[in-house]
Order: sequence, then structure tokens, then C-alpha cells
Amino acid sequence: MTDNVVPLFKDPQTGTYTMPGDTPAGPVPAAPVKVRPVRVWKRTARGLRAAVTDERTRKAARLVARHGMYVIGGTRIAAKRTWDGRTASRYERMIRAAEAAGNFDEAKEWEDRLTRYRAARHHRRMDLIKAPKDVAMSALYGAGFTIGGLLALGIVLAIANKDITWVIGPIGAVIEAIRWAVMVATVVWGPAVTVCPWLALLALWGVGRRQETAPQWTLPAQQRDDAGAPITPSIVVTALRDLGIAPLRKAIKDMGDAGAAMLGPIRIAGCGVEVDVTLPSGVSTAEVQGRRRKLAENLARHEHEVFITLPAAARTVRLWIADSGALDEPIGPSPLVLDETLTANYKTGKAPWGQDLRGDAATLSIYQRMLLITGLSNQGKTAALRALALWAALDRTVEFRIADLKGVGDWDMFDGMATTLIQGPTDEHVIRATEMVEGLVAEMERRIQAPAGTVFDPLIGIVDEAQVAFMCPAIDDQKKPYGGSKATSRYFMAVRKIHNQGRAVDVLLWEGTQDPTDQNLPKLVREGAHTRISLVLGTESQARMALGDKAVDGGAAPHLLRQGLDKGTVVVASDGITIPAGQASITVRTHYIDTDIAALVADRAKALRSDVVTTDATQVADEHDPLADILTVLGTETRVLTQEVLKRLAALNAKAYGSWSFIDLKRVLEGTGAEPYKSDGRMTLARERVARALANRPHGCSASVAE
Repeated sequence: MTDNVVPLFKDPQTGTYTMPGDTPAGPVPAAPVKVRPVRVWKRTARGLRAAVTDERTRKAARLVARHGMYVIGGTRIAAKRTWDGRTASRYERMIRAAEAAGNFDEAKEWEDRLTRYRAARHHRRMDLIKAPKDVAMSALYGAGFTIGGLLALGIVLAIANKDITWVIGPIGAVIEAIRWAVMVATVVWGPAVTVCPWLALLALWGVGRRQETAPQWTLPAQQRDDAGAPITPSIVVTALRDLGIAPLRKAIKDMGDAGAAMLGPIRIAGCGVEVDVTLPSGVSTAEVQGRRRKLAENLARHEHEVFITLPAAARTVRLWIADSGALDEPIGPSPLVLDETLTANYKTGKAPWGQDLRGDAATLSIYQRMLLITGLSNQGKTAALRALALWAALDRTVEFRIADLKGVGDWDMFDGMATTLIQGPTDEHVIRATEMVEGLVAEMERRIQAPAGTVFDPLIGIVDEAQVAFMCPAIDDQKKPYGGSKATSRYFMAVRKIHNQGRAVDVLLWEGTQDPTDQNLPKLVREGAHTRISLVLGTESQARMALGDKAVDGGAAPHLLRQGLDKGTVVVASDGITIPAGQASITVRTHYIDTDIAALVADRAKALRSDVVTTDATQVADEHDPLADILTVLGTETRVLTQEVLKRLAALNAKAYGSWSFIDLKRVLEGTGAEPYKSDGRMTLARERVARALANRPHGCSASVAE
């Protein structure tokens, strides 16, 4: 048989089988595939799994569990209420809560109530011992009087009806009424026994539902999503309980009112609510402050929507909780833009700068206050600083000298309003800015030496991107560095001098810096500012540099602001702004004024002033001869006060002498024999001496200078 077997060959391209020497006959059908049967237990398991994991099954399970937990929770609450009403546990719990909160006077009051309750309970129990005898005697007397009364009534009725059977008529009527009552009770008893347990179960279910005793996982999806839900006392207490602070959780558990005694009234505060929380003994405010993110999540809020500060009361934290999403909404435009008739008063006015978290207007006084504003790059620092300067510019008496060490045109609108405007980031610009600040020092010293009672117009120097000046490596001809934080640094020492004495004569310095460190913002400089402002920062250590330890320890947290999302939001530590009692800082959302709108506001400020010539501090002026100009302004007078000479020089050549002080005048006349001298207690120049010094000056030595 094996000899008759003919081999078949399969074509790999067509899948057909052929015999040797034959043409392909077409595809050969494939052999049937055997299907392995599925075992019964596997089919059953798959069916059960599909049934259990089906969404309808889950909904049904949640429904059963939810309503079952309502009944269980309601039973627990009813039992607890009954137990509290029948025992002294409520008083003991309130005593423990008062002790945990450190309120020992309240604990003593509850202890007195407990003593009175126990005494009253003892009297009731003693009365119960005598109750059976009293009840028996009362029943005997009651039955006797009742029967006697019914017989008396029957006798009266028998006499009236002239029928002796009426004597027992009332007693028979009472017996008949009792029979009917028993009959009705017999009929009603069966259904009542059946219905009453269900009514009791329904009542327990209602208690549990009102108290929301079901766990979160059993609630419907829309009911479980509590993001943005209104803040209630129970939500706040639950959020505090779940912070992970063991003493706090234990104290809340031991409190008879479930922690409600810790909370003050919840007050509407702007676009959110505010509540004071008195912490129990053993829980520090720092522990709660350190868990801000977790507290926010427990309150169904984002971290930036919860602020924790410390009010005046001891062991108390103040929570401000924003309405969900409210802080992401922009605030309105600045009053500087809305009111074209608005003017400023440097001494008594306050700049309308923005809104605090309550939604109230935040206004800042700049009177005799040095200012420092810092933050990360591109967070609105220049716009916030410029808004204050624009308001101050609406007071025509304020003079500005500005150095913008970024130099991208943010301060262009002050051209024609500031007497000095430097714009650029190079070392040369830092040198000019340093000389500008030293000019502020010279003006400050001139004002300090002026006669007592002299009134000066405010002079505000602004250095934006001041970190560029502190980090500048340039060195002058005397080998003194312009930057740095040592006593040899020209910029650093000029800033320190203004911080020390400038306020008294209305010479102020405002600085804007970014990403502060000890190198680009020295400690003595940042501590010399009266108003310290911070936008978003990267770390807590930077926040302490910007605002100081007191503000950060009191709850200031610019490092918790959101970079890019909280542009223009600042934390302010200053006595020039209204800060809630007990707090060391306040958070303000500033009005944004863009460059084009700022130019319009600046135009209004320029209209209030006479023509102001804006110069670059290093701009080369025409050569002039100070000694000859001094003689010119002296005119024909024999003697002229130095203060008057400076005014006349400024009027003669504002570009050359506008920023001169007494120090500059003394420097020019030193060694000439025409130095200022005192006459009647006031510094004076003599025309004769100046003329002689000019005549005796060597030929060709004109003492000309170029600014």
C-alpha cells in the first residue's frame, strides 16, 4: 500500500497542492479546527464577574450601602442622644473639650453643672424607691373616689328619673367604655405591631440622612463632587481633623460639640469667607500653617485659594477661603485710568493700587517711605512699581530721577516728566545710575544743611532692576567698585546714606529687583526699606529676604503664589497700607496698567507741570565756567546766601546746575579764597572775593567742566 501513496506538493504562493507532473488543481480545503469546550465553572465565573463589575450592579450596591448606613448611623446617633440624656456623659465630654481647648473657667462651669445634675438624679432615684407604695396608695384612693363619685352621680340620676336602677348606671357606662376601648385596642394592636417597627426604622433612616452618616464612596457621583461647595462649620472642622495632626484630631474627637467651639463666626470677606480657629492646647499655629496644601484639599479648594494668617488672639489661626475659581478672575481697571480728573497728594494721599483678598480697595501711602519690590522675572514687578510712580506723578510737586537698568522702554512715558531718565543694562548705564543716586545723596545733604523749617518738594529716585547695579563689576579711577555690598561700593553706600537720612527731607529711593539673593540684594539695603513688597518667589528663604522674618512667620507666603498665574499679586509689609489687626502683611491684587495706557496717564501728569527737561546723567553738555557763572548770578549785590546762589545757578543753566547742592558749590570754590562763610549764622558768598578769585586765576585755566 505504501507503493500507491503519491506525494503532494504545496505551492507557497498560492497555497495549492499538486501532484508531480500535474498542473495545479486548486486549493485543498483546510482540515476542520477542533473547538475546545469551555468548562461550566469558567462560564459561571465570567458571568458573575460581568454581573459584579457592571455599572448597574455598582449603583445598586452603592444605593443599598448608602441607605443601610443611613439606618445604622441614625441608630448610633439616636442611641448616643438617648445615652447623653440619661447619663452624665455629655457633661463629662464638655469638660474634656474645655480642658483640651485650655478654657479652664468653662471647664469649671461644666463641672458645677455636672454636680447639680448628679444631685438631681440622686433625688429622682430615691423617689423611685418609694414610688411603688405611693402608686398603690394613689391607685386605691383614686379608685375609691372614682367609685364614690359614680355612685353619687347614680343616686342623683335615680332620684331625678324615679328609677332605682340609675344608681349603678354611671358605673355600667364606664365599664362599657372600657370594653369598647379594649375591643378597639385588640383590633388596632396587630397592625400597630407590624407598622411601628417600620416607622421607627424610617425615623432612624431620616436621622442618618440628615446627618449624612453614609461614607463618601456610597454617594452618587454628583453628590461626591464637593469642589467649590459653600464653606460650613462642619466642613472646616472636618478639614482640620483630617490634617494629620494627632493632638488636634484627638481634641476634636473629645469635644462634645464635635469641634464647633473652636470656630468663630464664618464671615463673608470679599470673594470668599473668613473664620478664626482657636486651636486646642498642644497644637501650634506653625503646624497648621505648614499644612496649607492639605488643608486646602480638605476644603475642596486649590492651595492658592486658602490663606492662613495669625490674628492678635493667642493660639488662633485665621483662615481666608476663596470661592472656587474667584482668584482666577481679573479685577477691574485702575482708578488712574477710569478717572481722568484724579490728582494725587504726596503727603496726605494714598495710591489706589489694587484690591485685597476681601475685594476692598487697597491703597498705599508713599509719604517719606523707602520702597523695595522684588519677585521672579516677568511677574508684573515693573508694572506694579510704575503704577505707584504714575499716581505720585499726579502731584506736580514730586520730582523723579529714574534709572531703568533693563532698558526696554518700560519707563519711556516719564521722558519729559523725570529730570533724569537712564535706560539700559550695560556697565556704563550702571555708572550713570550710581552717579544719579550719589546726586540724590548730595541733594539730601544740601537739604539737611538748610535752615530749620525749610520746606522741600519731594524727590523720588527709582532704580528698576537694581540687582544689575549690585552685581556690576565696573571700577572707577580710584579703584572703587560701583557694584557689590561692601563699604567701598559706590552704589551700595549711596543707597545706605539715603536710607539712613533721606526720609527726613523727602528724598526717597524706590528699588525694584528680581530673584533676590544676599549678593544682588544686600541685607542692609532690603532692611532699609519702609515698604517691602514681593511678588511670587521661588523659596521661603527668598520670601524672608523680600519681606522679613516677622512677615513670613506671621503668614506671608509669596513663595506659595503661582508663577505665571498670579501675575501682579503682591504681598505687602508696610505701615503705609491698612493691614488687619494682628497680621504683619497683606496680599494685594494690583491693577494692571499697560504701557500705552500708562503713557496717557503720564501725559495728564505732564500737563500739571511746567516744561521739564529730561536728561541722561552722562549726556555731555556745553562747556561752562562755574566760577564765572557764580559771579554772574551774584550780580551787583555785595553778599548773597548760598541757597539763593544755587537757585540762581539752576535758573541760569538748569542742565548744568539743576542738581547742584551746597557740596558742589563748596567744591568749586575751595582753594580760591572765595569759599562760603557764615554771616549772621547763615552761609554766604561775597561778590568781591569771587571777582578777585576769577581775576587772579591763571590765564588759560578756565575751570570749565563738562557734565
